[in-house]
Amino acid sequence: MTDRPIRIPGPDHPITITANPRRVVVALGGQVLADSRATLSLKEASYPAVLYVPRADVDMDRLTRSAHATYCPYKGDCAYYNLPEGAARGVNAVWTYETPFPAVEAIKGCLAFYADRVEITESE
Repeated sequence: MTDRPIRIPGPDHPITITANPRRVVVALGGQVLADSRATLSLKEASYPAVLYVPRADVDMDRLTRSAHATYCPYKGDCAYYNLPEGAARGVNAVWTYETPFPAVEAIKGCLAFYADRVEITESE
């Protein structure tokens, strides 16, 4: 049993997940890490929207699993990946909710990248 709180998104802390109609390319030093037309945009409360990229569209061989982990009462346990090519900026630069809570189930199987550590471009 865990004593960590589980919260449901609502009017005081809304979370919306929508399909992003644009092509998203994530790169590091000009090298493509992900290329997807199936990303999701997660908007949580007053935070900026975050793009979640399906694992199938990410070059997982370029990522290494990190020992770092966090917890979000709205989304669940969060695991991280490093981008070794990014040196210090690549540490814990990618995150994922592998077993997200039901309210955000859509992001299962997706990864998010810190926008200040990689280049993220969107196009038609």
